[in-house]
Amino acid sequence: MDQSSLTGRQIAAARALVGLSQVEVAARANISVPTLKRMEASEGPASGMANNVAAVMRALEEAGVEFLNHGQPGVRLKAGERS
Repeated sequence: MDQSSLTGRQIAAARALVGLSQVEVAARANISVPTLKRMEASEGPASGMANNVAAVMRALEEAGVEFLNHGQPGVRLKAGERS
């Protein structure tokens, strides 16, 4: 999935799925907590600089999340991952 189609709700759902706080995800993505909060609050595609959105996506994928966008955005744990 391309980070340009990543939604704020997907980010929030992915973070909850793997049990990480906003502080933890922001640290893993090397962005500020307010930046992550703005991304998660976005209606539709996550707002923010493309490199920051990509960093958040990468941090959550490394934590075990798979982002889906098969007509309707979603998230799930990668095969073999546990929350």
